[in-house]
Amino acid sequence: MKINCEYWKDYDSISGPISYCEIAAFGHKLTAEELEEIGCTEEKRKVCKTVMNFAIGDAETPQPEPAPQPVTVALPNACDSPKAVAATTVGNAEKKAVSPFFNLLVLGILAGCYIALAGALSTVVTNDLALYVGDGLSRLVGGLVFSLGLILVVIGGAELFTGNTLMVTAWLEGKISGRQLARNWTIVYFANFFGAILIAWFFYLSGVWEMNGTLIGVKSVMTANGKVGLTWTEALVRGILCNWLVCLAVWLASGSKDGVSKILCIVFPITAFVACGFEHSIANMFFIPTGILLKGEASVLAAIAPILGTDPVGAVSALANLNWNSFIFKNLIPVTIGNIIGGAMFVGTFYWSVYLRPSSRKKPQFVINLAGTLTRLFTP
Repeated sequence: MKINCEYWKDYDSISGPISYCEIAAFGHKLTAEELEEIGCTEEKRKVCKTVMNFAIGDAETPQPEPAPQPVTVALPNACDSPKAVAATTVGNAEKKAVSPFFNLLVLGILAGCYIALAGALSTVVTNDLALYVGDGLSRLVGGLVFSLGLILVVIGGAELFTGNTLMVTAWLEGKISGRQLARNWTIVYFANFFGAILIAWFFYLSGVWEMNGTLIGVKSVMTANGKVGLTWTEALVRGILCNWLVCLAVWLASGSKDGVSKILCIVFPITAFVACGFEHSIANMFFIPTGILLKGEASVLAAIAPILGTDPVGAVSALANLNWNSFIFKNLIPVTIGNIIGGAMFVGTFYWSVYLRPSSRKKPQFVINLAGTLTRLFTP
Protein backbone atom coordinates (compact mmCIF):
# COMPACT_ATOMS: atom_id res chain seq x y z
CA MET A 1 0.00 0.00 0.00
CA LYS A 2 1.40 3.36 -1.01
CA ILE A 3 0.90 6.23 1.43
CA ASN A 4 1.60 9.73 0.20
CA CYS A 5 3.35 11.28 3.19
CA GLU A 6 6.84 12.72 3.61
CA TYR A 7 7.19 10.86 6.89
CA TRP A 8 6.13 7.45 5.49
CA LYS A 9 9.11 5.20 4.70
CA ASP A 10 9.09 2.11 2.40
CA TYR A 11 12.13 -0.05 1.77
CA ASP A 12 13.12 -3.66 1.17
CA SER A 13 15.08 -5.27 3.95
CA ILE A 14 16.71 -8.69 4.15
CA SER A 15 13.61 -9.87 5.92
CA GLY A 16 11.32 -8.40 3.31
CA PRO A 17 9.56 -5.08 2.60
CA ILE A 18 9.09 -2.73 5.54
CA SER A 19 6.71 0.21 5.71
CA TYR A 20 6.52 2.53 8.70
CA CYS A 21 5.70 6.02 9.91
CA GLU A 22 8.90 7.82 10.85
CA ILE A 23 7.09 9.98 13.39
CA ALA A 24 5.58 7.05 15.25
CA ALA A 25 8.62 4.77 14.98
CA PHE A 26 11.02 7.26 16.53
CA GLY A 27 8.66 8.89 18.98
CA HIS A 28 8.72 12.31 17.34
CA LYS A 29 6.10 14.87 18.35
CA LEU A 30 4.25 17.21 16.05
CA THR A 31 1.84 19.92 17.02
CA ALA A 32 -1.76 19.79 15.88
CA GLU A 33 -0.98 22.55 13.38
CA GLU A 34 1.95 20.61 11.93
CA LEU A 35 -0.12 17.43 11.60
CA GLU A 36 -2.85 19.39 9.86
CA GLU A 37 -0.32 20.97 7.50
CA ILE A 38 0.89 17.55 6.19
CA GLY A 39 -2.64 16.25 5.96
CA CYS A 40 -2.24 13.72 8.77
CA THR A 41 -5.89 13.53 9.80
CA GLU A 42 -7.21 11.17 12.42
CA GLU A 43 -8.64 8.87 9.73
CA LYS A 44 -5.33 8.68 7.86
CA ARG A 45 -3.50 7.96 11.12
CA LYS A 46 -5.72 4.93 11.64
CA VAL A 47 -4.81 3.62 8.18
CA CYS A 48 -1.10 4.20 8.79
CA LYS A 49 -1.27 2.40 12.09
CA THR A 50 -2.97 -0.61 10.48
CA VAL A 51 -0.30 -0.87 7.77
CA MET A 52 2.49 -0.36 10.27
CA ASN A 53 1.14 -3.01 12.63
CA PHE A 54 1.02 -5.47 9.72
CA ALA A 55 4.62 -4.61 8.71
CA ILE A 56 6.53 -4.29 11.99
CA GLY A 57 4.14 -5.03 14.81
CA ASP A 58 2.25 -2.87 17.24
CA ALA A 59 2.89 0.82 16.69
CA GLU A 60 1.79 4.09 18.24
CA THR A 61 -0.26 6.49 16.25
CA PRO A 62 1.31 9.96 16.14
CA GLN A 63 -0.62 12.33 18.34
CA PRO A 64 -0.41 16.09 18.54
CA GLU A 65 1.51 17.58 21.44
CA PRO A 66 -0.70 18.95 24.20
CA ALA A 67 -1.08 22.68 24.16
CA PRO A 68 1.36 24.37 26.53
CA GLN A 69 -0.25 25.30 29.82
CA PRO A 70 0.27 28.79 31.20
CA VAL A 71 2.70 28.83 34.10
CA THR A 72 1.79 31.01 37.04
CA VAL A 73 4.80 32.34 38.90
CA ALA A 74 4.16 33.66 42.37
CA LEU A 75 6.20 36.83 42.67
CA PRO A 76 7.30 37.88 46.16
CA ASN A 77 5.64 40.95 47.63
CA ALA A 78 7.75 44.04 47.11
CA CYS A 79 6.85 45.27 50.58
CA ASP A 80 5.31 44.12 53.83
CA SER A 81 1.74 44.88 54.79
CA PRO A 82 1.12 47.84 57.12
CA LYS A 83 0.29 45.44 59.96
CA ALA A 84 3.59 43.62 59.42
CA VAL A 85 5.43 46.95 59.38
CA ALA A 86 3.79 47.87 62.68
CA ALA A 87 4.98 44.58 64.21
CA THR A 88 8.48 45.15 62.80
CA THR A 89 8.54 48.65 64.26
CA VAL A 90 7.71 47.26 67.70
CA GLY A 91 10.45 44.63 67.36
CA ASN A 92 13.01 47.23 66.32
CA ALA A 93 12.02 49.44 69.23
CA GLU A 94 12.56 46.57 71.68
CA LYS A 95 16.11 46.17 70.39
CA LYS A 96 16.78 49.90 70.55
CA ALA A 97 15.47 50.05 74.12
CA VAL A 98 18.16 47.66 75.36
CA SER A 99 21.04 48.94 73.22
CA PRO A 100 24.20 49.71 75.22
CA PHE A 101 24.97 53.34 75.95
CA PHE A 102 28.12 53.30 73.81
CA ASN A 103 26.25 51.97 70.77
CA LEU A 104 23.54 54.59 71.08
CA LEU A 105 26.12 57.33 71.56
CA VAL A 106 28.23 56.43 68.52
CA LEU A 107 25.29 55.70 66.23
CA GLY A 108 23.57 58.86 67.44
CA ILE A 109 26.62 60.99 66.63
CA LEU A 110 26.80 59.39 63.18
CA ALA A 111 23.12 60.13 62.52
CA GLY A 112 23.64 63.78 63.48
CA CYS A 113 26.62 63.93 61.12
CA TYR A 114 24.66 62.32 58.28
CA ILE A 115 21.75 64.75 58.58
CA ALA A 116 24.17 67.68 58.81
CA LEU A 117 26.10 66.52 55.73
CA ALA A 118 22.81 66.37 53.85
CA GLY A 119 22.08 69.90 55.05
CA ALA A 120 25.47 71.05 53.81
CA LEU A 121 24.82 69.45 50.42
CA SER A 122 21.42 71.07 50.17
CA THR A 123 22.92 74.49 50.99
CA VAL A 124 25.67 74.15 48.41
CA VAL A 125 23.35 72.94 45.66
CA THR A 126 20.64 75.55 46.17
CA ASN A 127 22.71 78.60 47.15
CA ASP A 128 21.77 80.46 43.94
CA LEU A 129 19.52 77.94 42.19
CA ALA A 130 16.35 80.00 42.67
CA LEU A 131 17.79 82.67 40.38
CA TYR A 132 17.67 80.21 37.48
CA VAL A 133 14.74 77.85 38.13
CA GLY A 134 12.58 79.77 40.58
CA ASP A 135 11.82 79.26 44.26
CA GLY A 136 9.61 76.18 43.89
CA LEU A 137 11.99 74.07 41.84
CA SER A 138 14.89 75.19 43.99
CA ARG A 139 13.07 73.89 47.06
CA LEU A 140 12.30 70.65 45.24
CA VAL A 141 15.94 70.07 44.34
CA GLY A 142 16.99 70.96 47.87
CA GLY A 143 14.62 68.32 49.21
CA LEU A 144 15.86 65.68 46.79
CA VAL A 145 19.49 66.10 47.80
CA PHE A 146 18.64 66.43 51.50
CA SER A 147 17.17 62.91 51.31
CA LEU A 148 20.78 61.74 51.46
CA GLY A 149 20.69 62.19 55.24
CA LEU A 150 17.93 59.71 56.02
CA ILE A 151 19.22 57.31 53.34
CA LEU A 152 22.55 57.18 55.18
CA VAL A 153 20.78 56.72 58.51
CA VAL A 154 18.46 53.93 57.35
CA ILE A 155 20.68 52.05 54.91
CA GLY A 156 23.99 52.76 56.64
CA GLY A 157 22.61 52.22 60.12
CA ALA A 158 22.44 54.98 62.73
CA GLU A 159 20.23 56.25 65.55
CA LEU A 160 18.16 59.31 64.69
CA PHE A 161 16.00 60.93 67.36
CA THR A 162 13.17 61.90 65.03
CA GLY A 163 12.89 58.37 63.63
CA ASN A 164 13.09 56.89 67.13
CA THR A 165 9.87 58.64 68.11
CA LEU A 166 8.29 55.57 66.50
CA MET A 167 9.48 53.60 69.55
CA VAL A 168 6.25 54.73 71.16
CA THR A 169 4.61 51.73 69.44
CA ALA A 170 6.57 49.34 71.66
CA TRP A 171 5.62 51.36 74.74
CA LEU A 172 1.96 51.22 73.76
CA GLU A 173 2.34 47.44 73.33
CA GLY A 174 3.81 47.19 76.82
CA LYS A 175 7.06 45.79 75.39
CA ILE A 176 9.28 48.57 76.75
CA SER A 177 8.95 50.86 79.73
CA GLY A 178 8.61 54.63 79.74
CA ARG A 179 12.04 54.84 81.33
CA GLN A 180 13.61 52.85 78.47
CA LEU A 181 11.89 55.10 75.97
CA ALA A 182 13.11 58.27 77.70
CA ARG A 183 16.63 56.84 78.00
CA ASN A 184 16.87 56.16 74.27
CA TRP A 185 15.43 59.50 73.26
CA THR A 186 17.71 61.44 75.62
CA ILE A 187 20.96 59.71 74.64
CA VAL A 188 20.21 59.79 70.92
CA TYR A 189 19.00 63.40 70.96
CA PHE A 190 22.17 64.79 72.51
CA ALA A 191 24.36 62.47 70.42
CA ASN A 192 22.61 63.81 67.31
CA PHE A 193 23.25 67.34 68.60
CA PHE A 194 26.96 66.65 68.98
CA GLY A 195 27.23 65.13 65.49
CA ALA A 196 25.37 68.00 63.82
CA ILE A 197 27.40 70.68 65.65
CA LEU A 198 30.58 68.86 64.70
CA ILE A 199 29.73 69.05 60.99
CA ALA A 200 28.69 72.69 61.37
CA TRP A 201 32.12 73.43 62.82
CA PHE A 202 33.86 71.45 60.07
CA PHE A 203 31.77 73.27 57.45
CA TYR A 204 32.91 76.59 58.89
CA LEU A 205 36.58 75.57 59.06
CA SER A 206 36.53 74.05 55.56
CA GLY A 207 35.87 77.39 53.86
CA VAL A 208 33.25 75.78 51.62
CA TRP A 209 30.97 78.68 52.50
CA GLU A 210 33.35 81.04 50.63
CA MET A 211 32.64 79.41 47.26
CA ASN A 212 30.57 81.17 44.62
CA GLY A 213 31.46 84.57 46.00
CA THR A 214 30.44 83.58 49.55
CA LEU A 215 26.87 82.98 48.33
CA ILE A 216 26.95 79.62 50.10
CA GLY A 217 27.71 81.48 53.32
CA VAL A 218 24.92 83.93 52.56
CA LYS A 219 22.51 81.05 52.01
CA SER A 220 23.54 79.52 55.34
CA VAL A 221 22.99 82.74 57.26
CA MET A 222 19.67 83.57 55.60
CA THR A 223 18.37 80.04 56.20
CA ALA A 224 19.32 80.20 59.88
CA ASN A 225 17.89 83.70 60.33
CA GLY A 226 14.60 82.62 58.81
CA LYS A 227 14.34 79.68 61.18
CA VAL A 228 14.88 81.73 64.37
CA GLY A 229 12.40 84.27 63.05
CA LEU A 230 9.48 81.85 63.24
CA THR A 231 6.88 82.26 65.95
CA TRP A 232 6.61 79.52 68.57
CA THR A 233 3.39 78.25 66.99
CA GLU A 234 4.87 78.23 63.49
CA ALA A 235 7.93 76.31 64.68
CA LEU A 236 5.78 73.81 66.60
CA VAL A 237 3.39 73.09 63.74
CA ARG A 238 6.15 72.88 61.16
CA GLY A 239 7.89 70.42 63.47
CA ILE A 240 4.76 68.28 63.63
CA LEU A 241 4.35 68.22 59.86
CA CYS A 242 8.03 67.55 59.31
CA ASN A 243 8.35 64.47 61.49
CA TRP A 244 5.01 63.15 60.32
CA LEU A 245 6.65 62.86 56.90
CA VAL A 246 10.04 61.71 58.23
CA CYS A 247 8.48 58.89 60.24
CA LEU A 248 6.36 57.90 57.27
CA ALA A 249 9.59 57.63 55.30
CA VAL A 250 11.08 55.39 58.01
CA TRP A 251 7.83 53.39 58.19
CA LEU A 252 7.72 52.82 54.43
CA ALA A 253 11.42 51.94 54.29
CA SER A 254 10.89 49.37 57.07
CA GLY A 255 8.35 47.60 54.90
CA SER A 256 10.52 47.56 51.79
CA LYS A 257 12.56 44.45 50.99
CA ASP A 258 15.36 45.80 48.83
CA GLY A 259 17.72 48.77 48.89
CA VAL A 260 16.29 50.58 45.87
CA SER A 261 12.75 50.41 47.27
CA LYS A 262 13.93 51.70 50.65
CA ILE A 263 15.66 54.65 49.00
CA LEU A 264 12.60 55.57 46.95
CA CYS A 265 10.39 55.33 50.03
CA ILE A 266 12.72 57.79 51.77
CA VAL A 267 13.19 60.29 48.95
CA PHE A 268 9.60 61.36 48.33
CA PRO A 269 8.49 62.14 51.93
CA ILE A 270 11.80 63.86 52.75
CA THR A 271 11.63 65.93 49.56
CA ALA A 272 8.11 66.95 50.53
CA PHE A 273 9.03 68.18 54.01
CA VAL A 274 12.05 70.16 52.82
CA ALA A 275 10.25 71.70 49.86
CA CYS A 276 7.38 72.76 52.12
CA GLY A 277 9.72 74.41 54.62
CA PHE A 278 8.87 72.20 57.59
CA GLU A 279 11.22 72.07 60.58
CA HIS A 280 13.47 69.15 61.57
CA SER A 281 15.13 69.52 64.96
CA ILE A 282 18.29 67.57 64.10
CA ALA A 283 18.75 69.35 60.77
CA ASN A 284 18.36 72.67 62.57
CA MET A 285 21.22 71.64 64.87
CA PHE A 286 23.35 72.10 61.74
CA PHE A 287 21.61 74.93 59.90
CA ILE A 288 21.28 77.44 62.74
CA PRO A 289 24.71 77.00 64.38
CA THR A 290 26.27 77.28 60.92
CA GLY A 291 24.48 80.59 60.40
CA ILE A 292 25.59 81.80 63.84
CA LEU A 293 29.21 80.94 63.04
CA LEU A 294 29.12 82.67 59.67
CA LYS A 295 27.15 85.84 60.48
CA GLY A 296 30.27 87.53 61.84
CA GLU A 297 32.34 86.99 58.70
CA ALA A 298 33.01 90.30 56.93
CA SER A 299 32.73 88.84 53.43
CA VAL A 300 29.36 87.28 54.28
CA LEU A 301 28.06 90.52 55.80
CA ALA A 302 29.18 92.45 52.74
CA ALA A 303 27.34 90.05 50.43
CA ILE A 304 24.23 89.84 52.59
CA ALA A 305 23.80 93.57 53.20
CA PRO A 306 22.24 94.34 49.77
CA ILE A 307 19.78 91.48 50.27
CA LEU A 308 18.71 93.00 53.58
CA GLY A 309 18.63 96.48 52.05
CA THR A 310 21.32 97.89 54.29
CA ASP A 311 25.08 98.19 54.72
CA PRO A 312 27.33 95.70 56.56
CA VAL A 313 26.87 97.57 59.83
CA GLY A 314 23.11 97.48 59.42
CA ALA A 315 23.33 93.81 58.53
CA VAL A 316 24.82 93.10 61.94
CA SER A 317 21.78 94.70 63.60
CA ALA A 318 19.39 92.90 61.26
CA LEU A 319 20.93 89.57 62.24
CA ALA A 320 20.98 90.29 65.97
CA ASN A 321 18.22 87.73 66.58
CA LEU A 322 20.42 84.99 65.14
CA ASN A 323 22.05 83.79 68.36
CA TRP A 324 22.29 80.74 70.59
CA ASN A 325 19.46 81.86 72.86
CA SER A 326 17.05 82.23 69.93
CA PHE A 327 18.26 78.94 68.49
CA ILE A 328 17.40 77.01 71.67
CA PHE A 329 14.24 78.75 72.88
CA LYS A 330 12.65 80.07 69.69
CA ASN A 331 13.36 77.14 67.42
CA LEU A 332 14.87 73.98 68.87
CA ILE A 333 12.47 73.50 71.77
CA PRO A 334 9.18 74.04 69.85
CA VAL A 335 10.45 72.11 66.84
CA THR A 336 11.54 69.18 69.01
CA ILE A 337 8.15 69.07 70.71
CA GLY A 338 6.49 69.21 67.30
CA ASN A 339 8.72 66.43 65.99
CA ILE A 340 7.72 64.20 68.94
CA ILE A 341 4.02 64.87 68.32
CA GLY A 342 4.33 64.32 64.57
CA GLY A 343 6.21 61.04 64.83
CA ALA A 344 4.96 59.51 68.08
CA MET A 345 1.30 60.46 67.70
CA PHE A 346 0.45 60.91 64.02
CA VAL A 347 2.43 57.91 62.84
CA GLY A 348 3.33 55.61 65.73
CA THR A 349 0.18 55.90 67.85
CA PHE A 350 -2.25 56.09 64.94
CA TYR A 351 -0.88 53.02 63.18
CA TRP A 352 -0.59 51.12 66.46
CA SER A 353 -4.23 51.88 67.24
CA VAL A 354 -5.31 50.48 63.86
CA TYR A 355 -3.09 47.43 63.46
CA LEU A 356 -1.92 46.36 66.92
CA ARG A 357 -4.33 47.73 69.51
CA PRO A 358 -5.93 44.94 71.59
CA SER A 359 -9.66 44.34 71.32
CA SER A 360 -11.95 46.47 73.44
CA ARG A 361 -12.67 43.49 75.69
CA LYS A 362 -9.04 43.41 76.81
CA LYS A 363 -7.49 46.34 78.64
CA PRO A 364 -4.43 47.53 76.63
CA GLN A 365 -1.13 46.91 78.37
CA PHE A 366 -0.07 50.51 78.01
CA VAL A 367 -3.14 51.59 80.03
CA ILE A 368 -2.08 49.22 82.79
CA ASN A 369 1.48 50.60 82.61
CA LEU A 370 0.25 54.19 82.67
CA ALA A 371 -2.09 53.54 85.59
CA GLY A 372 0.73 51.91 87.56
CA THR A 373 3.06 54.83 86.85
CA LEU A 374 0.47 57.42 87.96
CA THR A 375 -0.29 55.41 91.09
CA ARG A 376 3.39 55.34 92.06
CA LEU A 377 3.75 59.07 91.38
CA PHE A 378 0.77 60.20 93.46
CA THR A 379 0.82 57.64 96.26
CA PRO A 380 2.48 59.05 99.41
